[in-house]
Amino acid sequence: MATDKWNATDLPDLTGRTAVVTGANSGIGLKAAEALARAGAHVVFAVRDPERGRAAAATVHGSTEVRRLDLADLSSVREFAADWKGELHLLVNNAGVMMLPEQRTRDGFEMQFGTNHLGHFALTNLLLPHITDRVVTVSSGLHRGGTGVIDFADLNRTANYSPTGAYAQSKLANLLFTLELQRRLTEAGSPVRATAAHPGYAATNLQSHAASPLSRLFMKFGNRFMAQDDTAGALPTLYAATQDLPGASYVGPDGFQELRGAPTLVGRSAAASDPEAAKRLWTVSEELTGTRFPLAAAVQS
Repeated sequence: MATDKWNATDLPDLTGRTAVVTGANSGIGLKAAEALARAGAHVVFAVRDPERGRAAAATVHGSTEVRRLDLADLSSVREFAADWKGELHLLVNNAGVMMLPEQRTRDGFEMQFGTNHLGHFALTNLLLPHITDRVVTVSSGLHRGGTGVIDFADLNRTANYSPTGAYAQSKLANLLFTLELQRRLTEAGSPVRATAAHPGYAATNLQSHAASPLSRLFMKFGNRFMAQDDTAGALPTLYAATQDLPGASYVGPDGFQELRGAPTLVGRSAAASDPEAAKRLWTVSEELTGTRFPLAAAVQS
């Protein structure tokens, strides 16, 4: 990478700040946590498996702690949020599952939609009274895939399940969530900003859980010969978390097809920019999770 391009050495001093990174035990979540801790932040590893989280945190130089969080179980999300005390400067909604065989969360939601979107939706709303600076949600260039829109008639994909289509829908939901969250924050007069990022094609263990053996083989090949490493893949998240960007900004790599490169502002699909779809998704997500925007009284509908 060219030396004049933004990288993790350009992070500001984060001493005295606290960050939560979901899924911080591996991949771009771990690399983001490493960089934030190195810059002085106290980083909370919010992970499903605390033992693996502690092993990962032990490799990081800086101030860390590990707390259990299972995004596929809303009771775990509520427990995590209820235990939080004090200010939280940065929430990084990073954890995710990708192209799984058809499965359900503990609450009965399609696993990818339930984990990647609904779990983070509930977590953000429950933690928002503590958040003082920013919420970053990790999406994907694949938000353009599948049908390209949210299937409000069948959010759980029960009629015609496709691992790829379900993943694409969950990543589109991440962007619509960011859009509507920023609208609500702005109307509530909050200084908190919501941004989103995608890592491009980054080699992580996320792809190893794909439902199709052929997909796993293709991704193994791509990880080896086409992808950037997870350190580079974490840069858009770090940029979205620390740079002075407009609310609802979307950050990705600046290279060909946004597959690799230095972080920059990138575009999104028309469906991911639809304010009415964003509002509708928010309302449905509130109903499904039983969580509400905590500053709703200050928002003019």
